[in-house]
Amino acid sequence: MHLRSLLMAFSLALGFTMPALASDYAREKNWAEEVAPSVMVGDTVWLEIPSGHKFLTLFTEADAAKAKAGVGVIVIHGMGVHPDWGLIGPLRQNLPEQGYATLSIQMPVLKADAKGDAYPATFDEAAERIKTAVDFMRAKGYQKIVLATHSMGCRMTAHYLQNNPKTDLAAWVAIGAPAALDYSKLKFPVLDLYGENDLPQVLNSAKARAKGLQMNAASTQMMAPKADHFFNGKDGLLLEMVRSYLDKTL
Repeated sequence: MHLRSLLMAFSLALGFTMPALASDYAREKNWAEEVAPSVMVGDTVWLEIPSGHKFLTLFTEADAAKAKAGVGVIVIHGMGVHPDWGLIGPLRQNLPEQGYATLSIQMPVLKADAKGDAYPATFDEAAERIKTAVDFMRAKGYQKIVLATHSMGCRMTAHYLQNNPKTDLAAWVAIGAPAALDYSKLKFPVLDLYGENDLPQVLNSAKARAKGLQMNAASTQMMAPKADHFFNGKDGLLLEMVRSYLDKTL
């Protein structure tokens, strides 16, 4: 048996998991060293989970003239990237101009060649990061917390909510959810947003996700015309759809 298999078997026998095998902290460190010095909008803030691991977040206060009192948006990226990547950057930078403070957080990452089915091993740590981020925003005075999540970040968030059922959110904006997430037991409003040209797993599970939204009148599903999974060339459309939903719902 290979050493990794022996270690995992020993770990399971003792009833615990081995975080070092689940999250690639070296890759995460590389992302932080690349992202932190280049941040032009917002501030870098390092938060700490119970294990002692510190992770990068990007905190941006709302425009004072437009600030929505007590509302903070935690932005959660998808698989293997960072808190200023792709559509995440424009969203976390531009929502504050619309009155919504943002905290974009680094989620656990694996090796660059890791597939999506390997990521559930990181979900427990992902949940800890989300909880830590929620606590940080509440300590800052933001009592209406919104989670805005993309792709794998949606699955991580679903795991967090499953394990923290008493979490009181103002709303959840799930963008490009790549699974048939069940929203039916959630007490807060959900926007399930996806692109017309999204990934097959997102499109194929859209009807199943929509069924769970019927339990809350403020919840809805929207399809972004001509948008792909990453909203390439559609940053403005994404911002407008998210902003308008939050303006109407909160």
